[in-house]
Parts: sequence; C-alpha cells; structure tokens
Amino acid sequence: MVYDQVKLVDFIQEPFSIEAFEEQMNLKSNSFGIEQRTMIQSQLLDDYANYSMTKLQKSNLDSLLKQNTFTITTGHQLSLFTGPLYFVIKILHVIELCKELKAKYPTANFIPVFWMASEDHDYDEIKSFQLFNRTITWETEQTGAVGRMKTDHWSDWQEQVKMLFQNHPDSEVLQALDNYEGATNSQSTFQLVNHLFASNGLLVLDADKRRLKLALSSVFHEEIVNQSAERAVESQTVKLKNAGFTDQAHARPINFFYLQDGRRDRLKLEGDFISIGEDIRWTKDECLSRFKESPESFSPNVILRPLFQELILPNLCYVGGGGEMAYWLQLKGVFDLHKVPYPLIQVRNSLVLLDDTTKKKMETVGWTVADAFGEIETLKKEYVLNQSNDFDFSDVKAAQQVLENAVIKSIEAVDASMLTFGKAEMVRLGKQIDSIEQKLIRTEKTKHEKGLKTIEQIKDRLFHGGMQERSLNFFHFCADGKVFENLEKLRTGIAPFEKDLIVLEW
Repeated sequence: MVYDQVKLVDFIQEPFSIEAFEEQMNLKSNSFGIEQRTMIQSQLLDDYANYSMTKLQKSNLDSLLKQNTFTITTGHQLSLFTGPLYFVIKILHVIELCKELKAKYPTANFIPVFWMASEDHDYDEIKSFQLFNRTITWETEQTGAVGRMKTDHWSDWQEQVKMLFQNHPDSEVLQALDNYEGATNSQSTFQLVNHLFASNGLLVLDADKRRLKLALSSVFHEEIVNQSAERAVESQTVKLKNAGFTDQAHARPINFFYLQDGRRDRLKLEGDFISIGEDIRWTKDECLSRFKESPESFSPNVILRPLFQELILPNLCYVGGGGEMAYWLQLKGVFDLHKVPYPLIQVRNSLVLLDDTTKKKMETVGWTVADAFGEIETLKKEYVLNQSNDFDFSDVKAAQQVLENAVIKSIEAVDASMLTFGKAEMVRLGKQIDSIEQKLIRTEKTKHEKGLKTIEQIKDRLFHGGMQERSLNFFHFCADGKVFENLEKLRTGIAPFEKDLIVLEW
C-alpha cells in the first residue's frame, strides 16, 4: 500500500514523488528557522569533535545553517555489527536519494542522515547477526535503552568474527571491527556507521542528548497536561481501519518513557499523578519540573519519535521499511496538533544479491532469476517433470476425463438415479490415478537428487529462510575482505525511485 500513495492522501502530506519535494522544501523552510538549524549543527559538531571528518561531511555540516539545506533521514535499531543487510541498504538508499534530488534541484543542498534508535529497549532484536551460517550473539544481562548499554563484554563475539576472517589478516572487515568501539553501544555504532559511510557525507545522529531533548518541551507539556496525541492517533487510526488498513502502533495517554541507566519505564497517568515503575509517583507539576531539570531522562515512544525527528532536523523525507511506513500513517494528526510539517515518506529499496556461485547453480537447473521466487516444492516438481523425458501423465489425465464423461453419459442414459454413485466412483478413481502419479514423481525425484539439492541451495543462498536482506549480515558478502569495494557495488544497485524488488548480480 505504501508504494501507491495516491490512495493514502487522507493520511499523509502528499504522495511521494520527486516533484513533491519542491513543495516540501517550501513547507520546511517556512517552519524551520535559524535557531533550530544552529541547535542541530552545534550538537553534530560536538558529536564529531573527536572524529576526522571528510570534506563532504564538513561541507554538509557547514551548510546546515542555510535555509536551502535539507536532510533526508532513515533510522534503525542499533543492531550488532549492522545486523541484517537492510540496515546498510537503508543508508545507501538515502545517500542515493540525496544525489538524485541534487540533480533535480541543484540550488538546494540535501544531507543524508542516519538516526540511531539508541533509546529503543528491545535487546533481543539487536543482539545477534548471521555471518557465514553462524549466529553471532552479544550476551549481556543489561537492561534499559540499548544505546546506553556498556560494551564491556564485547570481546567474546568479536573473537568469533576475527576467527572467521583469520585467513585475511588485512581484511577491511577487521578494520571495521576495530572501528566498532566505544564505552556504550551507541558510541560504538556511531563510530562504525561513520567509518563505513563518512566518504558519502552521511551524518549520524544520536538524539539521546540534553540539547536536543529540550526541543520536546512543549510536546512533553501537552502530553502531561492534555494527553492530546492519543486522541489524534486514535482518530487517524479509525479512519485507517475504515479505509481497510490495519494499525501498527498503539498510542497511550502519555507517550514518553523515563530513562535511567538500566531502566526504561513508561509514564502512566493515574488521576492527577504520574507513576513510573514501582518506585516513582509525581504530580503533573513535579513531572514537568523534572523535564526542565533533566530532559535527557525522558524519551518519546514510537508515537512521538517521528515528531521529535522533524522538530530537530530540516527534514524532507523519511525512508523506512513497510512496517515503519504503516505506523507513520497513524501520525498525521500528531504533526498537525503541534504544527510541524509532516514529511514525505518512502519505502526503502529491497534487494536480493545474486553471486556468481548461485548464478551458475541456477544455470545447471535451467532457471531464470524469476524462477527463483517460486514456491520450492512447486519448483522441484516442475524440475523433475522437465527432466523426465519418459514421464508424461497428460495423456492419462486426458483419458481419465474422457472416461469420466463416457461413464456419466452412460448412467444418464440408463438410470439417472445412479449419478451420485457414479460421480463418487469417478472421484475415487481420480484419487487413485493421482496417487499413482505422485508415486511416479517421487521415483523420478530420486533420479534427480543432485538437481533438487541444487534447488534447495539456490533458495537458501537467495532467501535464507525468508528475504536474504532480513537475515544475512552485510559482512557475509565480504568474504574477500573488501568492505568499501563491496559497499560501492551494493550502492550501484540502489535505485531510489524503483518500486520493484531489485536483483543485483554480485
């Protein structure tokens, strides 16, 4: 549904298109002033103070103060060592989108931004990644926001990666691992993503900062005093359901969490009080005072995080997965409530990487790329039938139909009351013939075990039990030790305005 956005006009600002960016630039320019630009630039300058920046990054940071400079943003959880492949695909998508926008609107500047979901708490979703048929996991007992978790015990899983690349001591994968260090998960992820994409001018943003959270002051006040966001989301969600869509996110009376080391607790409204966990109970005024004193101790949930993003960035478009787009459709009312322009939204590219080994295997079974997307048992059956020169049951099926027609015609001529019996017998005969056919197919399959095994290998290499991009890690495709060359190869497959699945020969 998120590709055909014309059908979504009641839930978004405007359907995504390259032409729509012109009006979006006007909207953002009129609502995002020099104070906001100075604030975000200052924060990013602080964040990058200890890093050597590329010329393009410096240019992007300098241009943030200009009214004709805008960001294109994607975000993701802090998945271990980039997690699934689409973590990298998302980032390359916004990088390429910025380039195409610059070609279309040469007088404007477009900066790709990666928003780190450092305040998310779902450790189970970020703790593992798949590399060369192994699951590598970061084991920790820490709780709370994953970005604030300490990296004291990373050596175990890092050693596993090093062992896998021990035959390539100069591997760029190991260099990436060396650049994946910091006191916290957030700091480490910042450093790794910057290492991989600095040359593309990408700016990495960790919004879990006091200076940035201050921009939420009026939003926090509205949540505590009026709980308006919940009503806005519920109204939009009703419209979505009436239009045949499903809701993805659930709004609450107060859409904020309380963050401290090791904890991330929801703010619950209980009459005139705000309760947090089992140990905190404040009046509304006390809660508002706490925010003024320590805004970094509060975190917007999924309902308000997109609004937070648009408050602190001169952003035009958010690029995400289908699930993310679904909950964005529930949020237009929240943006209207706070008088913040709702951005354009776009589904990221989806890619399948086809390497030479897999391509050769496909040739041995006579497949095109399109064949690989079929259901595996159907593909196996078709393969066996195609390979079996002597096995053709079509004549039998045709004869069966002729026989059935003749039997029914004879019954009708002699005694029509026997039709039910006759048809039942024909069904029984049909099942017997089907059984014979299936047994013959199984016999044929045993003659073609090598080809059937190849089919299984192809499906596993391309989809790995699902979509390849949702399971395999980017570094899985860097067995040769070349990271930046492979990133560039992957980048060439990105087509920001392509709506279909992209198959990239690897």
